[in-house]
Amino acid sequence: MQFKGFTLDDFQIKSIEAVERNESVVVSAATGTGKTLIADYVIDKFINQKRRVIYTAPIKALSNQKFRDFKRHYGPESVGIITGDVQINTEAMILVMTTEIYRNMLLSHDPLLDTVAYVVFDEIHYISDIERGTIWEESIIFSPAHLRFLCLSATIPNANQFAAWIESIRKHTVTVVKYAQRAVPLQHLLFDESFGLQEPKEMRNILAIPEQRPRGKHKHDKKKEFPVVSPSDVVKELKSRGLMPCFYFVFSRKECERKAEEVARQFDLLPGAKKGEVGEIFRKVIPEELRELESVRMVRQLASKGVAVHHAGLLPQLKEAVELLFTAGLISVLFTTETFAVGINMPAKAVIFSSLTKWDGMNFRMLNSKEYFQLAGRAGRRGIDTIGYAIGVVDRKMTDLDRYLHLVSGDTEPIRSQFRLSFNTVMHLVAHHNAEEREIILKSNFDYFVQKQEGSHVRIMASFNNKLKALTKMGYVTPDGKMTWKGNFLLNIYANELLLGEIFGTDLHQQLTELELCLLIAGIVFEERKNTIFHTKCRNDEYNRVARQTYDAIIAKLGANRYVQENLNKFALQRLSLLVTRWASGAEFMEILQYTEVPEGDIVHMILRNCDALRQLRHATDDEALKTKLLGCLQRMYRDVVKVNL
Repeated sequence: MQFKGFTLDDFQIKSIEAVERNESVVVSAATGTGKTLIADYVIDKFINQKRRVIYTAPIKALSNQKFRDFKRHYGPESVGIITGDVQINTEAMILVMTTEIYRNMLLSHDPLLDTVAYVVFDEIHYISDIERGTIWEESIIFSPAHLRFLCLSATIPNANQFAAWIESIRKHTVTVVKYAQRAVPLQHLLFDESFGLQEPKEMRNILAIPEQRPRGKHKHDKKKEFPVVSPSDVVKELKSRGLMPCFYFVFSRKECERKAEEVARQFDLLPGAKKGEVGEIFRKVIPEELRELESVRMVRQLASKGVAVHHAGLLPQLKEAVELLFTAGLISVLFTTETFAVGINMPAKAVIFSSLTKWDGMNFRMLNSKEYFQLAGRAGRRGIDTIGYAIGVVDRKMTDLDRYLHLVSGDTEPIRSQFRLSFNTVMHLVAHHNAEEREIILKSNFDYFVQKQEGSHVRIMASFNNKLKALTKMGYVTPDGKMTWKGNFLLNIYANELLLGEIFGTDLHQQLTELELCLLIAGIVFEERKNTIFHTKCRNDEYNRVARQTYDAIIAKLGANRYVQENLNKFALQRLSLLVTRWASGAEFMEILQYTEVPEGDIVHMILRNCDALRQLRHATDDEALKTKLLGCLQRMYRDVVKVNL
């Protein structure tokens, strides 16, 4: 079977045949094998029938990439995008969106869904994500009966169980298609300072011999007992073996930059004739007013040596420049965090793991098989490489190489339910479903299905009843289970529901100015990272006075509401006061960088989260005066560097 000039493999044909039978399909196929061709077939089929297809992705960067790809192929009039940052051509036949947006459309009973035939869930294994996995479950649970799903992932060890769950709640056939063979075979290697690149079993045998485990130079210093592997040593080995371009995965932004700078000092990996192309890409992508930023100059200097960094702390424009540089073949070694591996179609000849352990927010642990293969899957360029190489840097303190051998033997990590009941979901269940329907829906989650299979008891109804009791006490629901006006407002708020509900579902907001609202929402949506530093004073006394006055006014005006008083993050509000009031007052992006040590990309992310909350609030209220005020806030925040350009 031919499609788009490709001779389709059996797994692609089997998937397409299931689509033709009006079934949902769960595709578990290795990276680079052509899963996206199945999605392309779905899109072609249904837009020719004048029926919509929704393509969901777990991260905005992937949504943006798909939007650009689909526009090139189907024409700009056929494709739209909806994320928290941007809405373009929202009535198009092909709609790209984050999974959160799709879930929100379901809960709000958006009539557009009546015209949708298929939903593509790219990277469906995100259902296992501790913080966001609920979004994927609710998207499947609340979808209309006529909709079908195409679920894509590199590996789903429990794909049959997952499909059986969907069948049990959606009442239609779900076909599972598995294809484990990679387009480019993957070879796993380990690198050690003393022994170079070795097969994992050989490395285990070498390090098992005590005299083969050389100590560091400082034999009496336990902290320096083991030699630390330099990234330059790794790059030297890769260069000599012709294993470039490569991704060097590092589980720390600062370490990404430190290692990249070390390698750039030691090597020049970019031929002189190509150096001019680096400057051309930077001039094309980076606005002139940002070119003197320290981060931009740093990445520009690295790129002139064929080295680059890519992580969430960089400005979106800078990340785009790095992606273009790599695609153009100007980067030999890209130091990056694990988020780069999600969906972005940029393979390399080899990937290196700076460590086989990571900090997961609670402790250091070894990578699980799904994490490892998500990253390792980037190795091997179809049509270019005969083998892709996944290389782990040996940590001499990690003596249990048997665990590593088990890790690389295959992805054995099943996708797991992370279902958590939110106040917003409870409100929608109360508003749109009777008691019997609520129980059916609540018992439709993946965790309940698995636990029931295993004979365990799940107390999902207790969680619902506790949240309903709290909502009733706070006046969102009447004692007889009817929605109040305040409750109807909350239906359209999908994060920080109760805090925003207490401020904007009451008359508290009427006393707040636009500037105060901008700061208030920033404080509510702010996501703390460790070692974040904000300055609350600057040399301009007027700026300081406005920031302090704005903060004090918010605290005074909201103090009457006990819930807000107890749950508002006053510390974040105070720390953000100078930066946000200056930005909301029209300051240039370069100015507000003086008020924090937070990376530019995180500042942009915080402002965009602020804008997303403002849009939700505007949609939630029918108060025209509030709508106007919120629009004014949005215009203050969504501008210049922050504005997304697609």
